[in-house]
Amino acid sequence: MPASNIIARIDNKSAVIGVFGLGYVGLPLALCFAEADFSVIGFDTDPAKAAAISEGTSYLNHISHARVQAATAANFSATSDYSKASVLDAIIICVPTPLNKYREPDLSYVTDTVTNLLPYLKADQLLSLESTSYPGTTEELIRPLIESKGFIIGEDYFLVYSPEREDPGNAQYSTRTIPKVCGGTTQTCLRVGTALYQSIIETIVPVSSTQTAEMTKLLENIYRAVNIGLVNEMKIVADKMSINIHEVIDAAATKPFGFTKFTPGPGLGGHCIPIDPFYLTWKAREYGIHTRFIELAGEVNRAMPEWVVQKAADALNEHGKAVKGSKILILGLAYKKNVSDSREAPAVEIVDLLKKKGALVDYSDPYIPKFPKKRDYRFEMNSVELSVHAVKSFDCVILVTDHDDFDYTKIEHHAQLIIDTRNRFNDRKNVIQG
Repeated sequence: MPASNIIARIDNKSAVIGVFGLGYVGLPLALCFAEADFSVIGFDTDPAKAAAISEGTSYLNHISHARVQAATAANFSATSDYSKASVLDAIIICVPTPLNKYREPDLSYVTDTVTNLLPYLKADQLLSLESTSYPGTTEELIRPLIESKGFIIGEDYFLVYSPEREDPGNAQYSTRTIPKVCGGTTQTCLRVGTALYQSIIETIVPVSSTQTAEMTKLLENIYRAVNIGLVNEMKIVADKMSINIHEVIDAAATKPFGFTKFTPGPGLGGHCIPIDPFYLTWKAREYGIHTRFIELAGEVNRAMPEWVVQKAADALNEHGKAVKGSKILILGLAYKKNVSDSREAPAVEIVDLLKKKGALVDYSDPYIPKFPKKRDYRFEMNSVELSVHAVKSFDCVILVTDHDDFDYTKIEHHAQLIIDTRNRFNDRKNVIQG
């Protein structure tokens, strides 16, 4: 039986693993397989990533150079050449799934990857999609492409969906220790997918279908988006009532049941939470369902950068200054602390909004030395070093991303005015909760 053959190759570590997309999801996954003694080939359309890996260099700050060097010295290589996929036993796709300007799913990275792979697919092979998408993506988009090659899914080809659950910078959980959900097109597919992932991950959570696995990923992130939207709205209400929302949250969190702590912020960022809920709202329309609750949370969260800018404007006004012409420093450009990922980061929109109001804006981020090129934003900016003189020179400092590397004591004692969106500063006269 073909399933027995591929499972045997996985079990004896002779299977060759291909990971497509070497970003925050794909690179740690590829390293885990390499460290488990599999031969691994990483594929990325960005030749710079493949070159960095070949040189034993990590381009992700939470992954050490030593870890990449050890893997490349043993059994890990990287390339942009799809023809090398002909030797693969397992294909894992970890490419981006963004939204277009109409907030509709853009699955071109997924479909382009599979289309480019078609000449190199072979019998007795597994393909796993990890990129987040709407329920039905695996069956409706990927399965027909594979079947166009004459394969029968579940008999001579195996297809699964296993959503990524990476949390860059989280020291408590790693790729190996985060339970992995997996759903197969058939039960045989699921058996093969489970065999693959349990070779590197401690706990596998099998589900009945790829659609269930896809919906599971969306629920996880929608749950967070809705609850963050709730506390962001509560923050605005509490602010109007001169109540410290963080004190309220900490008090509520002492309840040992029925409450999960979420904290407010300047908006949502990253490749998941700002995007994933809209995959479901888009798909739900196909069934005549309007997901009002999810969309309302999205509206609240998307409005937070504007709220932060207004807080800064009001605070400057109290100091006798207008936003136009004021020197404003943004602390943290990444979407979360201690990482270099600025995808969908609220700081980027805050920079844009302030510049449109005539502010003289700089930023400081130890993980992002140069403002990255964005689809919708083009700013020629470099990270500012936080010397005492530099901090004093700004009319207003806005903490957007609370990296642990920032010297909060120095900033607090020398900044003229601070807008604190992360509750990292003490309650001083120059600190305004944002």
